[in-house]
Amino acid sequence: MIKVVVDGFGGDNAPVEVVKGVVSAINENSDLHIVITGKEDALNDELAKYTYNKEQVTVLHAESVITNDDVPTTAIRTKKDSSLVVAFDYAKANDDCVGLVSAGSTGAVLTGAFMKFGRLKGIHRPALCPILPTKTGGVVGLCDSGANMDCKPEYLEQFALMGSAYLKTIGVENPRVGLLNVGTEDHKGDTRTKESFELIKNLGDKINFVGNMEARDLLSGDYDLIVTDGFAGNVLLKSTEGAIKNLLSILKTEIKASFWSKIGALFMKKAFGNIKSKMDYNRHGGAVLLGCKKLLVKGHGSSKDTSIYACINQVYKMSKGNLVENIAKELETLGLDDNE
Repeated sequence: MIKVVVDGFGGDNAPVEVVKGVVSAINENSDLHIVITGKEDALNDELAKYTYNKEQVTVLHAESVITNDDVPTTAIRTKKDSSLVVAFDYAKANDDCVGLVSAGSTGAVLTGAFMKFGRLKGIHRPALCPILPTKTGGVVGLCDSGANMDCKPEYLEQFALMGSAYLKTIGVENPRVGLLNVGTEDHKGDTRTKESFELIKNLGDKINFVGNMEARDLLSGDYDLIVTDGFAGNVLLKSTEGAIKNLLSILKTEIKASFWSKIGALFMKKAFGNIKSKMDYNRHGGAVLLGCKKLLVKGHGSSKDTSIYACINQVYKMSKGNLVENIAKELETLGLDDNE
């Protein structure tokens, strides 16, 4: 039985959408047990709406909630009765619990992971790696997307190893790894990027490094993993999401602008629906925090049930694929014995 703990009150739509996502995951996987934390009465009221195997769900009471207004470090240390801290403490104390899912405050989730789970031996910095859809129907991972603002070249070297190992656990064979840069030529970039390029290139057959990537090619389908620092990665992620959102908004406005546009849209309805579905990043779950001693997936704050369900499945698949153990083995090959 694979046991996962879920922050039942993390996110804008908790606990309603969280519980719905939990039930969907339970009903699909008979070997999955979920511990859900939060206000017990509210969680039980939501669970009562659904049919599921009750032996696969445990409700763990937590009285308070960490919000985006709380200072992350202070909240993790003082709000010990919060749904997030109770979830972290449960996962840390129980060896049979493989990981945690939360759509709560990003700062609090990252702080909790560092303080409660800790880094794998040899890891310089854990990194966030969300999965995005590509125009070819595949996916691309972005590592790091915001956990580390200032990075050394050796951090990016580890991001390449960890991200590649992660993508293999979700079914991407021999992931094509690219380094975010201002051009595809080997000599492009600032000093740190050039040094990162050489380190990643020298990993040899440990990963499938295909060189530099320009930002415009993120969703091209030509890459499976993009490596960068958390600052550039976060800017790339949010600008891409914003561009897609605004493009769809402009398209909608133009369709409504005239009678003939509306008529044409009727014939294109299926195509528009397919585009919207293909580019919906919520279907792929949340951002995985790579490099910790336990698995962790940070869902989007506005996550609905489908996203929560996908986040839980991410932990489930990563556990089945022994991701934490595989990352540890990869680090051993680099001769990294101590954390910085």
